[in-house]
Amino acid sequence: MISHPIPPVWNDNSKILILGSFPSVRSREEGFFYGHPRNRFWLILSQLLDEPVPESIGDKKKLLLLHEIALWDVIASCDVTGSADSSIKTVVPNDISVIINRAKIKRIFLNGRTAAALYSRYISKTVKIEAVYLPSTSPANASWTTERLKEAWTEILRI
Repeated sequence: MISHPIPPVWNDNSKILILGSFPSVRSREEGFFYGHPRNRFWLILSQLLDEPVPESIGDKKKLLLLHEIALWDVIASCDVTGSADSSIKTVVPNDISVIINRAKIKRIFLNGRTAAALYSRYISKTVKIEAVYLPSTSPANASWTTERLKEAWTEILRI
């Protein structure tokens, strides 16, 4: 069983909550979300927000908070082989009420099918905020080009 090593990024002004499934091996090693260099999360987010691509963890946190975005994952701990979402078992979900009860979250976005499925199974029944599936920014989602992902992810701008 591996515990999620990265605390959520949010503050009381956060209006959007983006949830992934569980950090990849690379993200766990780096100590922050979407750490794999081929993951397109930071590239797409910065393009949509018309900001430079953040390089450091501090810059990534600033980008999120400046644009009232909270970031976390659905899973608090699980059994997982490497970084493969398909291998995730024995899921313990994160308690997102910590963020929901204090911030001004208007919509929740789920980064990828695994996050969406796990959110639906473990969390959705207790949260009364619309949750929207978005295609995964992971390099494993190679059938989605960066341009197609960016187009789909424009949904986060409609708050």
